[in-house]
Amino acid sequence: MTDHDTPTILRTQGITSPRAFDLAPDAVARAALAQDLGISAIRKLGFRGSVAPDGDDDLVLEAHLGATVVQPCVVTLDPVTTRIDETVTRRYLAHMPDLPEGDEIEMPEDDTAEPLPRTIDLLNVMAEALALALPAFPRADGVEPIDVSVTEPGKTPMTDDEAKPFAGLKSLRDRLGGTEDEDD
Repeated sequence: MTDHDTPTILRTQGITSPRAFDLAPDAVARAALAQDLGISAIRKLGFRGSVAPDGDDDLVLEAHLGATVVQPCVVTLDPVTTRIDETVTRRYLAHMPDLPEGDEIEMPEDDTAEPLPRTIDLLNVMAEALALALPAFPRADGVEPIDVSVTEPGKTPMTDDEAKPFAGLKSLRDRLGGTEDEDD
């Protein structure tokens, strides 16, 4: 599973110096992860870095994720191969800052902070980082986006321009004989 027999689950208690890791899942593990992620294949995958103390109570994971993945093109379903090289940072905090309360809250600026767990599963961190790095809409070379219009049979599909919030007002103004250049 790993190049250097790196333990994949680290107990966070007692980490007092940097703990290096170097994960390189084998073909069976890559195939299982590809299936979990709903992609065609993971040809290469490496996750290398360290978990180190950050202050008195916190930990920081810093790593490099390298992968070559294959996904179906969103237009043609042809295989699309993508190289991913990402820096991964996770800050595990013993005391998470208080979040504002209310129906709507803004995302915090620091999206790397997480509560300090008892253990860190490096395979889960790797899989999450890969899932976040995958192209959302992979497209084969030379394939342009396509327009899809769907509506009930016998009706005219709505265009993108008609879906804009002021399209109805423009249409009304045009019917009333107004122009854009009129002064109030």
